[in-house]
Amino acid sequence: MHIGLQIPSFKYPGGTAAIRPRLKEIVTSAEEAGFYSLWVMDHYYQIKGLFGEAYTDPMLEAYTTLGYIAGLTEKARLGVLVTGVIYRNPAVLMKMVNTLDILSAGRAYFGIGAAWYEDEAKGNGIPYPSTSERFEQLEDSLRLAKALWSSDETSFTGKHFSAPAITNNPRPLSSPHPRIMIGGTGPNKTLRMVAQYADACNIGEWVGTENMQKSLDTLKAHCDTLGRDYNTVEKTSLSTAHLSGTDSVGSLIERIKKLSAMGFTHAIFNMPDVYKITPLETFAKEIIPSVAGL
Repeated sequence: MHIGLQIPSFKYPGGTAAIRPRLKEIVTSAEEAGFYSLWVMDHYYQIKGLFGEAYTDPMLEAYTTLGYIAGLTEKARLGVLVTGVIYRNPAVLMKMVNTLDILSAGRAYFGIGAAWYEDEAKGNGIPYPSTSERFEQLEDSLRLAKALWSSDETSFTGKHFSAPAITNNPRPLSSPHPRIMIGGTGPNKTLRMVAQYADACNIGEWVGTENMQKSLDTLKAHCDTLGRDYNTVEKTSLSTAHLSGTDSVGSLIERIKKLSAMGFTHAIFNMPDVYKITPLETFAKEIIPSVAGL
């Protein structure tokens, strides 16, 4: 079982001036601890209520942040969990993903989803289309990524976006391309797109064990329909680990074992007090070695 770290909060003791050095300590400590992957959210507002925070609390732009993290690390995979499809022109987004992959020496994931934070979009003056249109935009972006990564130059026309002459120079270093991850559990659109286009899915533990298993079963059905080998899809999860709160080493190991039994191979955690570094040290000593063989 791979263990990943999501960093969704930048509200650290010391304020804005402390963000850069504290983030450096977090990511270098996590890599040394054996975390397989490092992730940030794609938000401009903080999620209301996350770790008790307000929407006005500190938030950094995702791809700029990953560029900084890429320069600090050597082994951990890097990704946005997940990119909101409405926030960037798809051709520009692909250039950003390619750039991250090259400057991280082939460690990038391309995480993407249909976006959900309506208040954030409207507050920043970003158009927030209907659910159906956002999913059409998501499929456009996935089709563009597949077309671009299969050649050095291509033209693309989708339902909401076209790129008459988009180039793939320099090509990403990941082979055959950065792993495409789609976040969400929508049975008809999201999981079908995972089966059709993606290398990985991401399912939040907050939906509950029963719904996680149901989502995996639905994904398998889509794979069967499309002729895709279900086992080629990387199954990742996302949840919170609060070792100084409600969780213990034992309870987290049991949760990870249950995820493994369902078929997950990559468990990603965020931690309310990760800036203290102690949770990362506990994962390094007691959790990551215990679940490595799952």
